[in-house]
Amino acid sequence: MTTKMMGEPVARVEDDRLVTGRGRYADDLAPEALEMAVLRSPHAHARIVSIDVDAVLDVAGVHAVYTYEDLEGALAEPLPLLIPHPNLTHGRTQYALAKDEVNYVGEAIAIVIADNRYLAEDAVGLIEVQYEFLPPVVGIDAARAAENLVHDDVPGNVAATMEQSFGDPEADIGGAPHRLTFDLEIERSACMPMEGRGTVARWDPDLKRMSVWSSTQTSTGVRAAVATKLGLDLSQVDVITPDVGGGFGVKIVHPWPEEVLVPMAAKVLGRPVKFTEDRREHFISSAHERGQQQHIDVGFDDDGRILGLSVQFWHDNGAYTPYGLIVPIITSTQLIGPYKLPSYRVVFQSLYTNTVIVTPYRGAGRPQGVFAMERTMDAIAAYLGKDRTEVREVNFIQPDEFPYAHGELSFQDGRPLIYDSGNYPEMMRKAKALVDWDEFEKVRDEARAEGRKVGIGIACYVEGTGVGPYEGGHVQIETSGKVKVSTGLTTQGQGHETAFAQIVADELGVRFEDIQVVTGDTRRSPYSVGTFASRAAVMSGSAVALAARAAKAKALRLAADALEVDVDDLEIVDGIVRVKGAPASQIALGTLAVLSNPLRYAFDEASRAATQFAVGDPTKPPVAEDDEPGLEGKDYYSPMRSTFASGIHIVIVETDPETAEVSILKYAVVHDCGTLINPRIVEGQVHGGVAQGVGGALYERMAYDETGQLQNASFMDFLMPYVTEVPESIEIDHLETPSPLNPLGLKGAGEAGVIPGAAAFASAIEDAENFTITSMPISPSELYALRLSKATDTATERTNT
Repeated sequence: MTTKMMGEPVARVEDDRLVTGRGRYADDLAPEALEMAVLRSPHAHARIVSIDVDAVLDVAGVHAVYTYEDLEGALAEPLPLLIPHPNLTHGRTQYALAKDEVNYVGEAIAIVIADNRYLAEDAVGLIEVQYEFLPPVVGIDAARAAENLVHDDVPGNVAATMEQSFGDPEADIGGAPHRLTFDLEIERSACMPMEGRGTVARWDPDLKRMSVWSSTQTSTGVRAAVATKLGLDLSQVDVITPDVGGGFGVKIVHPWPEEVLVPMAAKVLGRPVKFTEDRREHFISSAHERGQQQHIDVGFDDDGRILGLSVQFWHDNGAYTPYGLIVPIITSTQLIGPYKLPSYRVVFQSLYTNTVIVTPYRGAGRPQGVFAMERTMDAIAAYLGKDRTEVREVNFIQPDEFPYAHGELSFQDGRPLIYDSGNYPEMMRKAKALVDWDEFEKVRDEARAEGRKVGIGIACYVEGTGVGPYEGGHVQIETSGKVKVSTGLTTQGQGHETAFAQIVADELGVRFEDIQVVTGDTRRSPYSVGTFASRAAVMSGSAVALAARAAKAKALRLAADALEVDVDDLEIVDGIVRVKGAPASQIALGTLAVLSNPLRYAFDEASRAATQFAVGDPTKPPVAEDDEPGLEGKDYYSPMRSTFASGIHIVIVETDPETAEVSILKYAVVHDCGTLINPRIVEGQVHGGVAQGVGGALYERMAYDETGQLQNASFMDFLMPYVTEVPESIEIDHLETPSPLNPLGLKGAGEAGVIPGAAAFASAIEDAENFTITSMPISPSELYALRLSKATDTATERTNT
């Protein structure tokens, strides 16, 4: 019998290629291509008085130089506002090349196309720009003060104000036995994939066809943008996503200026053109995320049960809003987590600053929301003197309450915020068991007796995954018996080739080794959305499952005719259709693929079996009215609403009593992503996410000065955790509560590891130090300063007493 593949820890088939250096990335393609370099603004806010490119024009090896004045038609219009929203009253996007004004350090002003990157960069240095300096707005405080404006026509620097609520939180908080108010802050950071952005384009003047290779998370999005901006039909543009060295959200923006400028230059010059982003460019011109200030007002009873919650926060969206309000909307709705709130109000303002744009980074607003709610849970526990897990448990949604609707709240897709499935009490039981939570007080006390500071922290979260609108799948059985699978969303290292092959192997009854998966190629899958929001498994996994079922149904129908049996009497095992109980009566899928395509001509022995004189009923057409040639299945999956994964992270830390350095002693994760396709891949996703969570909690931040200059735009200064800073081992346990919303019961897992990191570390450091942590990330110097401040406060209190 065919071995069941779903749920098995199958080794990733793509890794052999990727880890041995045989991957093909954008910069590996078209070695003969001309190369592009970009002149970027050195100022955060300035008017462009003049641009002089004369010194570039006669440089040997330079083929073209472009400024905004050279752009025509749609290329001269602002880049698209990808996700409009009625609350986004003052949405603004940049031009492909700056027109009149620059609004952040790194904004593209001009491009040079030359024989190679070295020449292009040297030529860029010859361009002279005169600026009239404008006062920059840097950070949320400056944006809220609005003494200066990022955009003259945006009052108060407010791109959007949005409020959602249910119940009567004002009355419930006011009437509660206990009430707490406090402020929190999460600083700006960025995802830093190993590979920066990259685009290659080639124009075929004979076919009038544009081919683009881009390191993107949405090949169809780039395709639509290129077609629109260059005045081409969609059918004239092919976008192929090669191997991508990490995305994490920064590559979902489409188009980046370079993604339309490179095809434009290729078309005009009649030569392939390439752009490869260097690391400094990535720091100063690719998207950031995270920065928020939050104000919490909560009322609760003696058991710690929340009676009303009101949250206001301010979100830094950078200089432009190409991705709309997705990040703050997610914060506002995912903040609730696994808890049952009688009443809730959230209002946010999304604010302009003269800094790099803010778009989703792995977690996409959820780490900020979880930080708000989990800090609230810890504050309630501290106030009441209760165990932190006890307070969480008393607020949990119970297993028999699913599906659970949170009032009239709408999620990021505009659909109702309804959790599909989960079991949060069981998840807590598993998490506590992984770390022996109930015995940790003894561990803490013993450490303190030795002069050591040890603490344990916890954070729970719920993650909306599998957001629509749709994805497609195509499964084609070749005459060789091999199976070709394609889906339109792209791959940046998630293991799609393995996971989707596992699904098809089970659905179709073929060997895993006989399946090949292709993603992110508009020639194969012209209709798709993209890879983001932990949606690949739910969306494309469901789509390829449906496509495989369609292919299987046709195979069984053809085999039933060939073997003269009923369809219900057939099964497919290892690519062979056979009669149940009579395995000698069988026919291979490859043979059925031959028979499915009536031929006039015989090209080989296999095709001879499908020619017009060999098969078919002469009284019927060769292809029935309701049929088509070939043995394949094609389908699309479009959900009513998102699925909701969940998890709990617990971390044990030690803080050095002298240096205030934070060491991780243990890290544990319990995660529920519904039906597991491949636990090995899920655990890999969790491990990678935890590493990013460690970075976001303890190391990584974008440090702008008051003039809008990024002070740490290199890996010498932007601190990322090495292997020495990531937990040596991560204890992982799984909980499976299948989603009822899709055919396989799947939920997403891609962002599970990173979402609760800041909250869990804040909880653990607070436990170790015995004072409140309200801002993340936290460095040793900041923790040391907090110790001094608390010591001073304590000394003052004693003096006053």
